[in-house]
Amino acid sequence: MNKNELLRRLPKIDEILKEESLVVLSAEKGSLLVTEAVRQVISNMRRSILDLEDGDMEKLSEAEKAGEKASAALEGFFRQFEPSAVAAAAAAKLAEDEEYNLYPVVNATGTILHTNLGRAPLCEDAVENVSRVSRGYSDLEYNVAKGARGSRHDLVGSLIAELTGAEDAMVVNNNASATMIVLAAMGEGREIIVSRGELVEIGGAFRIPDIMAQSGAYLTEVGTSNKTKVSDYEKAIMTPEMVASESWKKDPRGTRRFETGALMKVHKSNYDIVGFTEEAELEDLVALGRKHDLPVIFDMGNGLMLDMSAYGLREPNIPASLATGIDVMLFSGDKLLGGPQAGIIVGKKKYISMMKKHPLARAMRVDKMTFAALEATLAKYKDPAIALRDIPVLSMIAGSSEDMKAKAGRLAETIRKTAPGLTLELAEVEDQIGGGSAPMVRLPGWAVSVADGSRSADSIERRLRKADVPVIARIHDDRLLLCVRTIFEEEFGLVAEALRQ
Repeated sequence: MNKNELLRRLPKIDEILKEESLVVLSAEKGSLLVTEAVRQVISNMRRSILDLEDGDMEKLSEAEKAGEKASAALEGFFRQFEPSAVAAAAAAKLAEDEEYNLYPVVNATGTILHTNLGRAPLCEDAVENVSRVSRGYSDLEYNVAKGARGSRHDLVGSLIAELTGAEDAMVVNNNASATMIVLAAMGEGREIIVSRGELVEIGGAFRIPDIMAQSGAYLTEVGTSNKTKVSDYEKAIMTPEMVASESWKKDPRGTRRFETGALMKVHKSNYDIVGFTEEAELEDLVALGRKHDLPVIFDMGNGLMLDMSAYGLREPNIPASLATGIDVMLFSGDKLLGGPQAGIIVGKKKYISMMKKHPLARAMRVDKMTFAALEATLAKYKDPAIALRDIPVLSMIAGSSEDMKAKAGRLAETIRKTAPGLTLELAEVEDQIGGGSAPMVRLPGWAVSVADGSRSADSIERRLRKADVPVIARIHDDRLLLCVRTIFEEEFGLVAEALRQ
């Protein structure tokens, strides 16, 4: 037996396509896809034959000469050449190719806004609204009442204004885009004054100084990393008269100065500075801005709509921040707001109008599905009690330690019924907000600690990630922990099944 003889045994593609399983599959998936899958399977088999070592060929030849004694071994080897086997391999390949790269996982880490796991999970009404709107056509840019072209900016603008107290609002694709368009519209060719202690970097090496340079605005840093006073902002203001008189030459840095366009405050959402510190409050910056006829911008980031201090989350919230009189504020949709990825800009109408007309607005606009999810999420905030109940991020934050302990007990019981034999214990843990929000806040929580005498915690963790629905767990002190704050009750069965597997 030689390789050419093996190659001649490969079935023809037309012959394989006559298999009943592939005839049915062709009607469902299309003949082109099925034919290509068969072609690739045959190609892989041909390559495997050509890659056989001489020793492998000798063993096959000896088995063939041995006759009946080796018939079982040969039968197993040649079964792969049968049209039915090739058809099955092609069907399996099609199924593998059709698996989506984006799929659900169970978040058992205790980190609520897990950036790697998609940040905020949507509320049920948001999911249903996305499904309803995306199935067909919608009034995305059509005014049904007038029978004329409409603007997507009007879809949620009035609702945001109602909830926040802003004059107007605009939605772009994320908060980085919001920062970019705000600076481009309000500061191009002018200086934006920012505290040195607020020149933040967020995920993906996104830095305020870099985005400011890209927007065409000029950064003017004031204060120090730990202390910035209102007087520092005031000393840095450059009026048109000062620029015209070239008083910028007195700048100790020796750099060219430009007219000041705005004062900007950036919320330190992913870090904190403690100890000997001072920062200018929003109210003080607003007063300074009015004194010099300069707008004040607040890059809030986190998107918190409610006062959550009763639950240990002492972060600035949107309505209270706007009430200080700031001119423009921007924040994320998929952080503490609990909605889809979006950058939301609110504030005075005259500034929001500038951004809506800016050339970048079209490049940064969001689609109908984002608007659908955002509108349904925002509608929950008409009643704070409903928002706390229905928006997953808020209900997770509001969950008490006692709630989490009871929830952990229910998860443990589900696991015991499905996967007996594991050692389960309830363990106290500290959960966190995550997603670049409230870095110092720790929420007292509970987890189910899982142990198996024959496997390490690392081994169990790897196996959970390979489940049909991957379970992303946490390891602490060589213990595998399933933190229940971020596990939905309806996912308990999935977790138990993953452990059983």
